[in-house]
Amino acid sequence: MKGEGERKLRILVAKPGLDGHDRGAKIIARALRDAGFEVIYTGLHQTPEMIVSAALQEDVDVVSLSILSGAHNYLFPEIIRQLKEKGLGDVTVMGGGTIPDEDVLILKKQGVAAIFTPGTDTRDVVDWIKKNVKPRKI
Repeated sequence: MKGEGERKLRILVAKPGLDGHDRGAKIIARALRDAGFEVIYTGLHQTPEMIVSAALQEDVDVVSLSILSGAHNYLFPEIIRQLKEKGLGDVTVMGGGTIPDEDVLILKKQGVAAIFTPGTDTRDVVDWIKKNVKPRKI
C-alpha cells in the first residue's frame, strides 16, 4: 500500500530452514499481494544468508518469515543479526507459523516486530502492516 508521494511497500516472504511446508507462506504472500503490496516469495529451504541477500537485492521494507520446524528461536534472530550487519537494520521483520506463546515474547525482545500464529486472519496481518510499517528511505 502507499500513501500520496510514497512508494508501495515491498515485502519479502521467506521460508527459512528445512521444513517443506509452504502453504502458509503462499497464502500470506497472496493476501499481501492482493492488498496492494509488492511481494517477493523466496521459496522453500532458504538459509539466513539467502534471505538477507534477497532482502538487500530487492530493497524490501519488510521480511516476513514463515516457519513450522521449531527453529524460529535460532533462525529469526540470526536473520535480524545479518540484516543489521548488511545495513538493513531498519527492515521490519515479522514472523508466522507454529510458534509457542512463550517464544513470542523472546522473539519480540530480539527484534521481531510481530508474530502471527495459526488461525490469524490474513486481514489482521495486512492491517498490522498498514498501521506499523512505512517505506524505508532508500
